[in-house]
Amino acid sequence: MLGAALGLTLFPTLCTTAGAAAVFFLRKPPGQRSQRMLLGFAAGVMLAASIWSLILPSIERSKGGLFPAWLPPAAGLCIGAFGLLWIEEKAGKMLAGGKGHSGRVVLAITLHNLPEGMVVGLAAALALSGSPDALTGAMALSLGIGLQNIPEGASVSFPIRQAGGTRWRAFWGGTASGLVEPAGALLAVLLANWVAPAMPWLMAAAAGAMVCVTAQEMIPQAAVRGRAGIVSIMLGFTLMMIMDVAL
Repeated sequence: MLGAALGLTLFPTLCTTAGAAAVFFLRKPPGQRSQRMLLGFAAGVMLAASIWSLILPSIERSKGGLFPAWLPPAAGLCIGAFGLLWIEEKAGKMLAGGKGHSGRVVLAITLHNLPEGMVVGLAAALALSGSPDALTGAMALSLGIGLQNIPEGASVSFPIRQAGGTRWRAFWGGTASGLVEPAGALLAVLLANWVAPAMPWLMAAAAGAMVCVTAQEMIPQAAVRGRAGIVSIMLGFTLMMIMDVAL
């Protein structure tokens, strides 16, 4: 189980690396339509996973507890979503003093990938508890964030290449953009290991952060123009729902 959790936390970073490696094979970044479809599919997967793999199991675990069955899921959702937004705001203030282009790049990378890594780490910590529901949710979350990281890696490496950098320099630049995710995941695992009794709250918090990431960054980009992104959202949602119910 430990090996599976480690794989779940590293998968999104490997997807970023795969996207950055496109600079070796393509002369220009993937088209906007392809990126919208990939982001839409990932968004659908994550939304379905937040419901069937995290929120519904959180409700079931809350029944018969000290609190009404609706309270831990509702509070956890808010904690996860608002906590992620708070982390983004604080990280932005801490890094806003970076000078020049490099400071802005570090800011953008940290704001985007650190909270995502923490969400994956939290899901992996839940999976370590041995719950099949938690493991399924962690797999879906890692898959969803990994899919959206593929075009992100390319979006970093190709501008470096177009600015005159070598292919290897562009590749390593794109790869570096995802290295903060394992750090965020490790931090979340260390914080979550000792709070197993709060499992319903943690599952809902992971769902809240997942929904926040999806609504904030993925759906707007997928649905910005045309129907391809919307169709991809529905396909991803449907596929993840089938997997959650059938498995």
